[in-house]
Amino acid sequence: MRVGLVADTHLLPRGGVVALPPALLRGLAGCAAILHAGDVACREVLEALAAVAPVHAVAGNVDDPGLGLPAQLLLQLGGRAVGLAHGHAGPGRTVEEKALRACPGAEVVVFGHTHRPLVVARAGGPLLVNPGSPTKPRGLPPTFALLDLSGPRPQARLVRLSEVDGGSG
Repeated sequence: MRVGLVADTHLLPRGGVVALPPALLRGLAGCAAILHAGDVACREVLEALAAVAPVHAVAGNVDDPGLGLPAQLLLQLGGRAVGLAHGHAGPGRTVEEKALRACPGAEVVVFGHTHRPLVVARAGGPLLVNPGSPTKPRGLPPTFALLDLSGPRPQARLVRLSEVDGGSG
């Protein structure tokens, strides 16, 4: 099972439409699900992603409560417990600690907030993944991540938008 991971899109609609990068949508094609780790900013982002695959999302610090997004989720995907939190709230000194505490029992913890892509396999702990941002990367290349749940251990890889379609996008 392949799952697309996105965070920190921070997009608002123009003329009722959001402009998610075409390379992001192409890169997520074929995913069984898409997880958005918060700072969605508007419902149209979720609708655009849902045209590619079913979407699960959590609220980030810029998300309006009217979006109705939970603070965290614990999902069963491909027989694995996958936790999803933005990482800005709750106990902990770092974003990673806050995300881990928000998702107890998860084998994979997906978070955002920093806009900095990260994949860390923790010995005896969950796989930590921050997909970065495809639209507001804060001086870094725009990224998303792909999570593979088909093997004996979950694996994630970061994808630069410039890598999609061999560099076109």
